Amino acid sequence: MARDNRRREAIPQASAHEPTPLGDPGQLLTVNQAAEYLNTGQRFVRRLISERRIPYVKLGKHVRLERSALDGFINNGRVPRQ
Repeated sequence: MARDNRRREAIPQASAHEPTPLGDPGQLLTVNQAAEYLNTGQRFVRRLISERRIPYVKLGKHVRLERSALDGFINNGRVPRQ
């Protein structure tokens, strides 16, 4: 019997052609959504969380990030023009 190797996702993911709607700055994002928002991989976001470089919320075993925290991370990394 062949084994089904597809991952099962609890939350339907947006396709590569559809942007994820991100309206509310206090909106809680999954790690995958945060990675898409930052245009990085999930591993990078998880590293930011494990190094406590970005605030996060734990809901049971689930990790969520506020969009405003991601915006703050981006602003803190800005290099001023000369």
